[in-house]
Amino acid sequence: MYNKLTDELAVAGFNAARALGEQHPERINRLFLREDRFNHFKKVCRNLAERKRPYKLCDSEELEKISKTAHHQGVVAMIKVPVLEPLSPEDLAAWAAKGSVGIILHSIGNDHNLGAIVRAASFFDTPLVVIAGRDAQAPLSTAAYRVAEGGMEQVSVKTVRNCAAFLRDASRRLVTLGTDARARLRIRDIPALVAARQGDGPRPGIALVLGNEEEGLPQDVKDACAHLVRIPGTGVPDSLNVSQAAALFLHELYEL
Repeated sequence: MYNKLTDELAVAGFNAARALGEQHPERINRLFLREDRFNHFKKVCRNLAERKRPYKLCDSEELEKISKTAHHQGVVAMIKVPVLEPLSPEDLAAWAAKGSVGIILHSIGNDHNLGAIVRAASFFDTPLVVIAGRDAQAPLSTAAYRVAEGGMEQVSVKTVRNCAAFLRDASRRLVTLGTDARARLRIRDIPALVAARQGDGPRPGIALVLGNEEEGLPQDVKDACAHLVRIPGTGVPDSLNVSQAAALFLHELYEL
């Protein structure tokens, strides 16, 4: 829920709000919670009091009105609406130097899918999610924070304006893996692809590129990837949910 009057976003859900309070309590402007959640947020309330920011005990009905969702799980933290920053050359350099795994999401418009992907990224130690395409201007939502179950505080979310152009440049420094249901290579081929690029040196950085469920990746983005890979299956339905696919790919990359 976005409050236009205060330029705030509601972070609702126990795990999402708890992770926010543990990692970035300074970002919380106001806190609303049920009495049974108070003991879990004592430090956050103390921090708010020290900063002269309000917190309030509420019943479930009031929390639903504040957050505009029935899935608040007894706590709602109000934060300034996040502004997604562009991925910088320094970010790319660190990505490559550390041999990290990052996800690039092209036109993933469903905020529940975005939240689920961030949750999987956090679970599989993937520190960077890059939003490209039409989503680059969309703010992170209350639903995305809730579905991420605290993952938003573990993962850095950046944007790129032109996905294909970025990949053409990044392919010189990263292993760029595009996902395509019709690709010749399979998910089990990923270790060999990475090993071939690695040679005798340290593991290279890896970029996993995912498209939306309706159209997949556009041709210019696929052309800019070093490899296209797929998850084999029956083809009925014709593909997995994008967040399910992300979790399978991230598990494979985590095991490298």
